[in-house]
Amino acid sequence: MIFSFTGAQCTGKTTLLKHLYKENGMYPFEFVPEVTRLIKREYNMHINESGNDLTQLLIMTEHVRNIFRGGADRLLRGVHQIFDRCALDGIVYSHYLLNKGKINRATYDACDLMYKKLINKYDVIFYTSHKDVKLVDDGERSVDNIFRNDIIGLFDMYLKFDLIKDGPKVVILKGTVEERLECIKSTLESYNIDIKI
Repeated sequence: MIFSFTGAQCTGKTTLLKHLYKENGMYPFEFVPEVTRLIKREYNMHINESGNDLTQLLIMTEHVRNIFRGGADRLLRGVHQIFDRCALDGIVYSHYLLNKGKINRATYDACDLMYKKLINKYDVIFYTSHKDVKLVDDGERSVDNIFRNDIIGLFDMYLKFDLIKDGPKVVILKGTVEERLECIKSTLESYNIDIKI
């Protein structure tokens, strides 16, 4: 199965993923790192509110690669994948950049097409709520509160208006780290996947 984390910057995704990785090692999970920072480092591209047409196309292409990289035999091998971000993140940030005139409509349409082709490939998406997490500078993420609030608003729109039609189960993670981890554990257990917390 494919599980992914999603949400605005600085909402606790990395903290949760580090804890899951530390406690559960490599099996039965394959942890797949997020793509945006990879694009920044590998191609020296601007990201977040400074993104552009090439940034978004590269990011969405990496989401496509992540979905298919594990291979169809991963289920036979009993390996589940956990992604740090997914195509929902890609389309939300593309939507933001389109609204701000930083990418053109053709780029957005291409990203939207990739998003629609990918979204049903995820089994569960864990959405990390911003309400319990303060914005902290890590040297790469944007610390612009207006930008963060715009991104949160777009995530809320996609989730509220059910723009993920017939897609993956979305689980909202909120509260303390321990409460979020317990929610993840109970969700995975509902799919007969036992994890340590």
